[in-house]
Amino acid sequence: MWSKIINKTSIRVLDLEAYVNVRRKGQRVLLAVCDAELLGKVLREGKVVFKVRRDFYDGLKMSVDEAVDLMDQCTIVNMVGENIVGKAIERGLIHPEAILDISGVPHAQIVKL
Repeated sequence: MWSKIINKTSIRVLDLEAYVNVRRKGQRVLLAVCDAELLGKVLREGKVVFKVRRDFYDGLKMSVDEAVDLMDQCTIVNMVGENIVGKAIERGLIHPEAILDISGVPHAQIVKL
């Protein structure tokens, strides 16, 4: 659970959410996951244009914790967003130096050989 202070007298608890899309091809399982608020956005930095496309990332909407739990079952993971990447780092699934920053938004991949 994450908390965000709304004002001095009230606290609202937020469940961080992500969109996940799982694809299987033979023995390989690809998980595409993004922070919910990024779906459909375009990130630009210099000549880099990164589209958080609905056709790639849109699928089930679930908590960030649940999405990270799925990563253990996948051979390839493509993730974008501060919440999902941060949780993957926290759980030791990716190294902080393996993160690509695109317009202030972290992106990472896991490939299990």
